[in-house]
Amino acid sequence: MNPFTVLSTDARTRARRGALQTAHGVLQTPAFMPVGTQATVKAMAPCELAAMGAEIILGNTYHLTIRPGIEIIAAAGGLHRFMGWDGAILTDSGGYQVFSLSKLRKLRPDGVEFQSHVDGKRLFLGPREAMAIQRQLGSDVAMTFDECTPYPCTHTEAQRSLDLTLRWAALCRQQDRAPGQLVFGIVQGALFQDLRAQAVAGIADLDFDGIAVGGVSVGETEAQMVAVLDWVAPLLPPARPHYLMGVGTPRQLVLGVARGIDMFDCVLPTRVGRNGSAFTLTGTIPVKAGRYKDDFTPIDPDCECYACRHFSKAYIRHLLNVNEILGSRLMTVHNLHTYLELMRRIRAHLEAGTFADFAEDFLRRVTPATPA
Repeated sequence: MNPFTVLSTDARTRARRGALQTAHGVLQTPAFMPVGTQATVKAMAPCELAAMGAEIILGNTYHLTIRPGIEIIAAAGGLHRFMGWDGAILTDSGGYQVFSLSKLRKLRPDGVEFQSHVDGKRLFLGPREAMAIQRQLGSDVAMTFDECTPYPCTHTEAQRSLDLTLRWAALCRQQDRAPGQLVFGIVQGALFQDLRAQAVAGIADLDFDGIAVGGVSVGETEAQMVAVLDWVAPLLPPARPHYLMGVGTPRQLVLGVARGIDMFDCVLPTRVGRNGSAFTLTGTIPVKAGRYKDDFTPIDPDCECYACRHFSKAYIRHLLNVNEILGSRLMTVHNLHTYLELMRRIRAHLEAGTFADFAEDFLRRVTPATPA
């Protein structure tokens, strides 16, 4: 049975309104997933996430294997119980972290030997291990173990990497799952149209529950990301949910939805917030900047989040500048609320048949620059 239902489509773009049935409820799409890499979304309690409308969050196989260890989480009854989250959880396989964080790694046909970025301990992770760990975590959506190609890379390097990713995906497909667990395959291929097409065909043939587009948040420009989506979008299986990994700014979310993407995750709302910048539906505001020291208006007067309803930019800037934890929390609350509110508006426009006009207006007003 297909867990994903397309409820409506947009006449002028590839955008669609959908619903994904998971073991912990129905996810309304298009959806943004706050990143909870180490069994927590930074600065946020689970009840706060639920109150602002988050239905799914993301965890990471690599980091949870390093700390606290899968045995601890399994003994607690799985990741949901361990972190006190009743909604759905998607777990990344850890492939990207193995290649980006480990101090020393050795590629093997069956996986990767690497050193922990924490203590240098020798570890091994491959498709069988990644799926076994995600089974123990009990996530609602498990991702296949892949090799994320660096940017830039040659066609030869990307082809070799893609061949390995497709072999590993087939192995992941054969592994046991937790009860009700869905598995998504990952499309790689770097910035090469022929390899992206090959990747979609290979992953689609394995008939996963969903299909993700990876390798577009490792240094590429926004224009390059859009080019990849324009190549891939017409090839994606329409009956499956489409997930764009690690993306992005509010502008990039709208660009992705217009190309048929249903699910997104990104660390930007939490990371940028802790660094003093706020996302709004019209751009970004560097709240930590000196010009806001006596600005007693909210971050965004049109925002209904807790931070904007109770506090001024001057107060939040003060908290950030004296390193008070509340400053980071309020900025994170605001940014996550903005992302989730954007997705609510996108879903409403899709239901009303007005998404294309909304997207055109939004993209005209919001600049493509990513805040530092």
